Amino acid sequence: MSTEYQFPTETIDLPSGGKFYPEGSPLASGQVDVKYMTAKEEDILTSTNLIAKNLVFDKLYESLVVTPGAKIDDMLTGDVNAVMVASRILGYGKDYEVSVNCPVCSSGESVVADLTNLKDRKATTTTEQVGTNFVVQLPVSKATVEFRLMTRGMEKEMQKELDGYKKIQSEYVPETTTFLKFIVVSINGSKDKKSINEFVNGMLVKDSKFLREAYLDVKPDVNFEFDFTCSSCGNTSPVRLPISTSFFWPDR
Repeated sequence: MSTEYQFPTETIDLPSGGKFYPEGSPLASGQVDVKYMTAKEEDILTSTNLIAKNLVFDKLYESLVVTPGAKIDDMLTGDVNAVMVASRILGYGKDYEVSVNCPVCSSGESVVADLTNLKDRKATTTTEQVGTNFVVQLPVSKATVEFRLMTRGMEKEMQKELDGYKKIQSEYVPETTTFLKFIVVSINGSKDKKSINEFVNGMLVKDSKFLREAYLDVKPDVNFEFDFTCSSCGNTSPVRLPISTSFFWPDR
């Protein structure tokens, strides 16, 4: 426990290790200091105004992360997840009761997951890294694509765009192409935004799938999977830990 601040804090290791932040960023150290939750943070969590605006977790993290200059919008989404898990453990403990369904027999039951057992998800590929970005060659078009990892700020901007689409059309929301437009930095060396958007809209399915899988391969994150043994059929399988409203409201 750190005593550098006037309140108890813990130093949290980020899944990224700080590797994908600009030089000089406080996040490049691969660690952030997070303070223990207080009544102030409970006020944030129960704010109906923040909940309605979908800002409750952002305000919570802004309050909890005390490393100077470490802004939540600058953090990679996987690193934000690590702060979320650490904050939950520090505030309410490691035990998280959830309902899961067996992937084999579909039987549902309640289990208590130990959040301290969640491990960081490391990159599983040798994709070329250029600075803080990555470069791949698409399998069909053979185009060379440079892409970046999503930050929380980018994620919010993307969601704002998707919400805009929902307001003007009801048939479908272009989630895949919007995501790709946000992460693609250049196509064959060109960073022209119009050209990138046109390329993404016309991207073949095999290329789109390859690029999204390449992104997941290099994305540092928390591994939310845990081994679940079904009491009905006895099968043991990895199951993704569902994150529900009870994550920060365990008594509700």
